[in-house]
Amino acid sequence: MINNFFTSIFFLLFSVTTPTATPTALDAKVKTVENEVVRAKDVYNNLNVNSLTLPEFNCFAKALNGFNKLKEQGKIKKDLLTVIDFSKSSNNKRLWIIDMATQTVLYNTYVAHGRNSGNEFATAFSNESSSNKSSLGFYATGEIYQGKHGESLRLDGLEAGINNNARDRAIVMHAADYVSENFITNYKRLGRSLGCPALPNHLNKEIINLITGKSCLFIYHPTKKYLQASKLLS
Repeated sequence: MINNFFTSIFFLLFSVTTPTATPTALDAKVKTVENEVVRAKDVYNNLNVNSLTLPEFNCFAKALNGFNKLKEQGKIKKDLLTVIDFSKSSNNKRLWIIDMATQTVLYNTYVAHGRNSGNEFATAFSNESSSNKSSLGFYATGEIYQGKHGESLRLDGLEAGINNNARDRAIVMHAADYVSENFITNYKRLGRSLGCPALPNHLNKEIINLITGKSCLFIYHPTKKYLQASKLLS
C-alpha cells in the first residue's frame, strides 16, 4: 500500500508541467526592434564614407527602417536614400545621399529649412499651406521641372497628416543663393526657404538629377510629436 502511494505521488509530480510562457505582442515588438537595430548597425558600420561624414546612427537607423518598408510597399523604386537631419545647426552639412546598393555615401552638403521653422536651428514643423515651415518624414522624389529657381524637383510626402500636403504646398528641392558658406560667414547661419529643402547652387542640378524618380528622402528631427505619429518608424 505504502509503495503504491509513493509511486502514485511520484507520477503525479512528474506529470505536472510548468506552463510555457507565451510571448506577448510587446515582447515580439521589442524583439523586432532589437533585430532592426542590429541590422542597421551592421549597415552603418560598413558604409563607405568616401572621405565624407555620416549622419548620426539614431537618425540613420530610422531612415533605414522607413526606406526598407517603403521599398517593400513599392512606394520607392531606387536604391538611393537621402537623409536630412534638422536637429543639426544649419551651419553644418546636414544632408546625405547614400547609395544603398553599394552602401556608399555619395554626397554630404548644406540644406536649408523653412523660415518659420527657426533661425540657425529648425524647431517647428508643419504640414499646412502658407506656414513657411519645413515638414518632417518620408518622401518619394517626383519629377524635375523648370521653376522660378531653375531646375527643381517635386516631392510627394508619404505620411498622412505629417507631410502629405507637400505637393500642394509646392515643397520642392531647388537651388538657392542663400545655401552657401559665404552666407553663413556673413549672417552666422544659413539662409531659409519657404519650407523647401533648398540646396547649394553648384550641387543642385547633379543632386536632383540623381535622386529624381521615386527615390527615398527622409527629413528627421527628434520631436516627440513626429516620432509618435509616424507609422513608418514603428
